[in-house]
Amino acid sequence: MTTTGEDHARGLTGPWWWGRWRSAVLDGSLALVSAVECGAEGVPFARDAGIPVSVGIVFGLIAGSVLLVRRKWPIAVVLVAIAITPAQMGFLLGVVGLYTLASFELPRRIIGALAGMSLVGTAVVTFVRVRQDLARGDLTLGDWFVPFAAVTTALGLTAPPVLLGLYVGARRRLMESLRERADSLERELQLLAERAEERAEWARNEERTRIAREMHDVVAHRVSLMVVHSAALQAVARKDPEKAVRNAALVGDMGRQALTELREMLGVLRAGEDLVRRAAGVPLAAVREAAEAAASRAVAEDGPCLSELDELIGQSAAAGMVVDLSVEGEVRSYAAQIEQTAYRVVQEALTNVHKHAAGAKTHVRLAHRVSEIAMQVENEPPPEPGSAAAARLPSGGNGLVGMRERVVALGGVFVSGPTDAGGFRVSAVIPAA
Repeated sequence: MTTTGEDHARGLTGPWWWGRWRSAVLDGSLALVSAVECGAEGVPFARDAGIPVSVGIVFGLIAGSVLLVRRKWPIAVVLVAIAITPAQMGFLLGVVGLYTLASFELPRRIIGALAGMSLVGTAVVTFVRVRQDLARGDLTLGDWFVPFAAVTTALGLTAPPVLLGLYVGARRRLMESLRERADSLERELQLLAERAEERAEWARNEERTRIAREMHDVVAHRVSLMVVHSAALQAVARKDPEKAVRNAALVGDMGRQALTELREMLGVLRAGEDLVRRAAGVPLAAVREAAEAAASRAVAEDGPCLSELDELIGQSAAAGMVVDLSVEGEVRSYAAQIEQTAYRVVQEALTNVHKHAAGAKTHVRLAHRVSEIAMQVENEPPPEPGSAAAARLPSGGNGLVGMRERVVALGGVFVSGPTDAGGFRVSAVIPAA
């Protein structure tokens, strides 16, 4: 199991330049062994050089202890090892120094130059030493052995530590690169998770808004008409029983229509819940495509269209409203979502007239243009200012907001506001494409 870069950074708890305590202990042990070796080799060096033995031992101890700083200054360690090579001491210092030098991220020319200097220095010293042994008679081999021993010894003390250091350094850099990539991937995954959560929250809010808008459009109009008819029924129940019966029938029909539309909407919501449950383990793109296809089918099959405007206006007229419908341009069909939005705008505008200007004459204008469809619902001032309050129709303040959201979502323009004559006007233009 690998660790990430942050975990690796938190693990660097060693003293000074060491990343870990075990690294400090290892370097201290190597430096101690190297100092003892160089100190022991300083005795024959002092005798051959004609200096006091204590000086040779101290020199060896100081030179060997340089290995303690191999991780901090690897070049200095190799230079010291090369410098004491003629004294025939510091073999451990040279081997470990070359390994450390090769494992560090240093230019290849520096590593090659120092390794070449160490190789040449070791070869020369070995050549001289073996030749002296042959001259003294300590070795009885031929002259061929002198260059062979020099080359073999130099390569044996130089090539293995350099090659091993290059391999360990490359492996360390590879691990660091993989660790950095893991950190980068972890950060990207975290950002993706945060963005996915934001998108999910945004989608939930949008869905809640859409459901609230649909519920408002479906229920508000029919319930408003039911309240208006109920008030009229109460007023004419004793004076005109036949008209009271007709109003009661209309209230019943509208109530059944409202229940049917509510039942259909609840069915769509339950189908959406089933879709979410089945979507576990399915890619988000497939879920989105399926949801969009289901929504398109629902709009195409169940949504109202402009051909139903006559029925809508007839319902308002039956409730006592005087509605004048005018259509301009060549009548043609549009996309289901465009027709549904246009229908909802007219429906909600008529509902607002029932709520706030009962009895006011209303003009509905529909214009089919080349690249757009325009609609306008304008009512005159109500004949009796208190008529809306008498019907006791509550207002949630979401009708105009919902209409604007629907029209703007299709790239259209929505404008609403009072007229100079004291009425109210709602206008919308929706692109036909």
